[in-house]
Order: sequence, then C-alpha cells, then structure tokens
Amino acid sequence: MADTLDRPGPHPTSDASPAPAAPASGETAVLARVQRALANGPSVRVARGMSLFGEHAAGWLAIGVTGAVLDRPRRREWLGSAAAVAFAHGASIGVKRVVRRRRPDHPSVRVLVGTPSRLSFPSSHATSTTAAAVLYGGLLGGRSRAAAAATVGLMALSRLVLGVHYPTDVATGTALGAAVATGARPVIRRSAARRNPTSGG
Repeated sequence: MADTLDRPGPHPTSDASPAPAAPASGETAVLARVQRALANGPSVRVARGMSLFGEHAAGWLAIGVTGAVLDRPRRREWLGSAAAVAFAHGASIGVKRVVRRRRPDHPSVRVLVGTPSRLSFPSSHATSTTAAAVLYGGLLGGRSRAAAAATVGLMALSRLVLGVHYPTDVATGTALGAAVATGARPVIRRSAARRNPTSGG
C-alpha cells in the first residue's frame, strides 16, 4: 500500500464523459465547481506552467541561487532563504508520508497534469511557493511583496484547477510554508549579521 501511494500519480485524463458515480460532495464538490468555472484552455496552460515551475521547488530554488549571484552583499541571506524553501518543501513531503491522503479521484474531477506521487496532503507546491514568497519578498521589499502574495494565491488556485489537490491541501500547505519561512527569517538574518558584522547600523 505505502509503495503504491508513493508511485507517480495518475496522468492527465481526457475530456471524455465520466462513468456514472455517486454525486460529488464536500471538498470534491468544491473542486469540481472550481474546475467547471476555471479549467478552460488558457487557465489550464498557465496552471501547468506553474506546476512545472514549482515541481520539487526547483523554480523557487533557482530564484534563490540567482539572487545570491546578483545580490552579492546579501548572498548569505539569499542562500539561507533558498535553503529554508527546500526545508519547507521537504517538511511537506514528510507530512504527506505520515498523513497519506490520496489525491482527488472522482469522475467529476479531471486530472489535468501528472504528479510525482499519489499523496495529496499538504500541497508541496503551495508550501514551497509560500515560503519563497515570504522570504524572497522580504529580501526584495517594496511592491514585490504584493506580487509574492498574489503568486501564492495563484499557485494554490492552480492546484485546484488541475484537479490534483483538495482545498484543505493547499490551505495547509500555505500555512506550513508561512510557518517555516517566519521561523527561518530571523535565523537567516542573525546568521548573515554574524558573517558581516560591519553591515549593521
């Protein structure tokens, strides 16, 4: 059972009419409504692009490394932030292996992207995106914080549009990412200050 759940999840389904089944209820019904309202061609393409970018937190880690290269005075803060994003992603995987909630599987829900496993709770995409938004947004400052917050919402919504997570998966992933980032930020700042004692006031 455990090995089966850790295998890659289902591949995208076709638009063929599903077989008769019990009516969707609870979170499944919410997910189906989101897809009926938003899962059109353009939004699905955007959601798939975000899925690819956030897979294994690779896109967010690349941004952290790029920040470290371009912003040399705060190199350690960028690298520490990237490490915290990786930690957040790993934490979400750990929770998944404990909870072992299956991904949505109902005829009313279309699976529109492949997944690396069949485990659903929490959303690792939402976790790493939120951690990156909090940490990188804090480093960039200004209007980037609003853009970072919007990105969190878009990533969370994209997981519903693609039919691979329940609403509570993305909500919990967002909370986990925010918690990791909030806890990591003062540690990163203290570490950077110790390495650069003359950078303070």
